[in-house]
Amino acid sequence: MTIVSPRWLVRFAVGLIALAVWCDVASSSQAADAPPNVVLIFVDDLGYGDLASFGAADVRTPNIDRLAVDGTKFTNFYVAQPVCTASRAALMTGCYSNRVGLFGALNHESRIGIAAEELLLPEIFKQQGYATAAYGKWHLGLQAEFNPVRNGFDEFFGIPYSNDNGPLHGSQKGLPPLPLMEGEKIVGHDPDQSQFTKLFTERACAFIAKNKERPFFLYVPHVMPHVPIFASAEFKGRSSRGLYGDVVEEVDWSVGRIVAAVDEHKLAERTLIIFTSDNGPFLSYGNHAGSAKPLREGKLTTFEGGVRSPCFMRQRGTVPAGRVCDELVASIDLLPTFAALLGAELPAKKIDGVNIAPIIRGEAGAKSPHEAFYYYAGEELQAVRSGDWKLHFAHDYLTSASPPGRDGRPANYENMKPAAMSVSGLAGIASRHGYVVAHQPQALYNLTDDVGETRDVAKDHPDVVARLEKLAEAARADLGDTLTKRQGPGVRPAGKLP
Repeated sequence: MTIVSPRWLVRFAVGLIALAVWCDVASSSQAADAPPNVVLIFVDDLGYGDLASFGAADVRTPNIDRLAVDGTKFTNFYVAQPVCTASRAALMTGCYSNRVGLFGALNHESRIGIAAEELLLPEIFKQQGYATAAYGKWHLGLQAEFNPVRNGFDEFFGIPYSNDNGPLHGSQKGLPPLPLMEGEKIVGHDPDQSQFTKLFTERACAFIAKNKERPFFLYVPHVMPHVPIFASAEFKGRSSRGLYGDVVEEVDWSVGRIVAAVDEHKLAERTLIIFTSDNGPFLSYGNHAGSAKPLREGKLTTFEGGVRSPCFMRQRGTVPAGRVCDELVASIDLLPTFAALLGAELPAKKIDGVNIAPIIRGEAGAKSPHEAFYYYAGEELQAVRSGDWKLHFAHDYLTSASPPGRDGRPANYENMKPAAMSVSGLAGIASRHGYVVAHQPQALYNLTDDVGETRDVAKDHPDVVARLEKLAEAARADLGDTLTKRQGPGVRPAGKLP
């Protein structure tokens, strides 16, 4: 009979534990080094001040805020333009929206969309063998040529344009039924919008479960909280900010469910989760709109409230936890960053974004790669930022009429005239959504000292003004600027139907 020494048993057990720990560490390290899965949650019209972690005191967003605890909170994250289609075009191409010829918000009559020649985010993932899906609002073209499943996504379930482009529009009458689509097929009209957030969440969680053994790119462009807003029965009346708060709290629930699905399938180390918004709040809709505080203005403007969005990123073991990052990064940076993480080639055509992986990973000394960030509204270059400084050029902009709207109707609703609804440009948008046209003179703001853009310090810093004007000239020479009547040789056409 062999007698085993108790001391040997202890050493053997310690060795097994050490081996298990080493294997776990090695596995985590390999997961961090491997190209990640990506979950990109892109909500609609959420304001900079609509989340507890960004200062909201009357809306509970524990799941989104948890991303700031488990990952990094970005306080200077920008979208390219302050409106739906333009913002999404930039996200999908890594370009300023005007470079790819898409401005404003497409509707049921639009016969343009994202050009087939552009290499989109999902196409880069698909080329690398990823499963891809989009659940929510597309808004880059209605016709089949522009459909998500013809542009890199394996699956699409959602709506082709904004949810107010239908009979529930707050001020414009006579619009056609809102289509709900599965791939290229219309599977319903005027769906119950109170179920949107749940439906897209269920699809997202099922997609994660189905593809847990292979790499995937999941894009969830939630319809809410764009007007008209709806919450399901379980969330109505839950918040202290009325229906808008209920809607945001349901979006927060959705984020919690999607993150939980990633964690349940043990994918936290292999999955980069990003949460942000397409632009700022639709302020004219009053209690059915969000808040951009402490930023100035909101959607449809190039003030900070229109284009600076709350943003969080999480990948356990890769993205530093509990960190706040103040470096300027943008939605146009995601495409080149993902390409770098996947080892994929960048598009052959010129893009404007840059790889920000070192910033996302929190590498020592990683700084914003943007010497300048350009604020375009349509084809107008309205402002430029470099470092702390932002220079606005003289331009007209939209500001909410007073008092703001209520309960789904925009400001000045009672005075709106049907004949004005077909007017184009700023006046047309104002007539449809309760805005008035205001004027912003040329002004210089220090965004570190004055994030609300209230104090013009141009007279005190003529050297800064001259430097930013020179940076703006470089943009005008490439992308044009209708304010200064400049053509943009670097602008490419949108996709058009024959």
